[in-house]
Amino acid sequence: MSLICSISNEVPEHPCISPKSGAIFERRLIEKYLVENECDPINGQPLTADELVDVKTPPIVRPKPPSATSIPATLKTMQDEWDALMLHSFTQRQQLQTARQELSHALYQHDAACRVIARLNKEVTAAREALATLKPQTGISAIQVAPQPSIASEAAGVATQPVEQAGMSAEVIQILQDKATVLTQERKKKGRTVPEELVSQEKLRGFLTLASHPGLHSASVPGILALDINHSDQSKILTGGNDKNATVFNKDTEQIVAVLKGHTKKVTKVIFHPEEDTVITASPDACMRVWHVPTSQTQLLLRCHEGPVTGLSLHPTGDYVLSTSSDKHWAFSDIRSGRLLTKVADTAEFGLTTAQFHPDGLIFGTGTEDSQVKIWDLKEQSNVANFAGHTGPITAISFSENGYYLATAADDACVKLWDLRKLKNFKTIQLDDGYEVKDLCFDQSGTYLAIAGTDIRVYLCKQWQELKVFNDHTALATGVRFGKHAQYIASTSMDRTLKLYGVE
Repeated sequence: MSLICSISNEVPEHPCISPKSGAIFERRLIEKYLVENECDPINGQPLTADELVDVKTPPIVRPKPPSATSIPATLKTMQDEWDALMLHSFTQRQQLQTARQELSHALYQHDAACRVIARLNKEVTAAREALATLKPQTGISAIQVAPQPSIASEAAGVATQPVEQAGMSAEVIQILQDKATVLTQERKKKGRTVPEELVSQEKLRGFLTLASHPGLHSASVPGILALDINHSDQSKILTGGNDKNATVFNKDTEQIVAVLKGHTKKVTKVIFHPEEDTVITASPDACMRVWHVPTSQTQLLLRCHEGPVTGLSLHPTGDYVLSTSSDKHWAFSDIRSGRLLTKVADTAEFGLTTAQFHPDGLIFGTGTEDSQVKIWDLKEQSNVANFAGHTGPITAISFSENGYYLATAADDACVKLWDLRKLKNFKTIQLDDGYEVKDLCFDQSGTYLAIAGTDIRVYLCKQWQELKVFNDHTALATGVRFGKHAQYIASTSMDRTLKLYGVE
């Protein structure tokens, strides 16, 4: 009967047997193995060299190598190397088996952890929604609005709406004119000087993602559709979501300040009043709501349209709001009294898609479903200019603070810049094929232009040079806004996150 070493699979010169596993080993190989592992290589039980039992067999007589340069010496060297290779191979096979077992266990633990995290996220979202629902019941009384003949109010969930137009009185027109005069003078005083606090091009190029907040809206109906920043308190950010709610969020404390519930459909447009703790929202449910943030209650319910509200813009006075709708009308309403001052039908047979006031407040722009950008005179309630050139519905428009430039976008993967003095297109920013633009925004100095859509892009005005691209969102970006002096940038997306960019 021949003896075979369990490590080298060869006949051993000095065979020995392990009392732990009963296996045969070459003594020199098992001793080398025990120095490193101190266990039986077959079953892993603790084993020392003293416990090995020698097996008595007739000795194998080998010739003594005459010298290190002889063939036998070379063969001996090769034998030693072979033994070392066998020992290493055996060790590697054992380590591979151990690694496979550890990897399987780690994968199981990871899967279990993911399930637990998903369950906890769902519970946190449900708790936040429950907290928002209970907040108005904690003893805070709702704002009382004095009743007026044509005010929009709520009673048992049913809205009473102003059905007739109050008209643009001489008093209202004078207020608009006075405000425009003041704003024009202020802009002339500023001239072309750039605020010292404005972030430089170099710093903006170095902007990084500072924070990402996914918990502002319900996870069951994902997507944030609208964004605005409070100009008087830059820490407060307003978002509108697919979950029919608007949320006021404090970026400094990373806490939700208020959840505004009341719309029966998704919230697609939001405005933060620049001087008051007031929010205005619009929705495809054909309603606009004016909210008092501290109480999370609706102050006014404005129902000026017969179709989804598609555009919303606050007049520089802070007292009036412009709205557009797919019902082919734009409306101008008083947010103090709830009166509908005027409602004008577009002569085209296409719905309106967006709206924004010029910085002076005497003219405004609207976008249409048939690719037209129209400029209107508010006092005369007339269409004074049309810009053609896009293809597809207009998705976003934005006036520069200097009052000279208008940026527009549609479903044609480009952004067009218009000179309001010459009434012509002087620049087209061509984007990648298939690029979708959902929002445009100039910063408050008119130095930078931000684009939100397939990604977030920032351009330097006048040169119209691309400064920065942010690709952090995992879905379509729906909103972008600059903080004061462009110290930070905020963006929202269909991936349910609010992201903040700046310098660390």
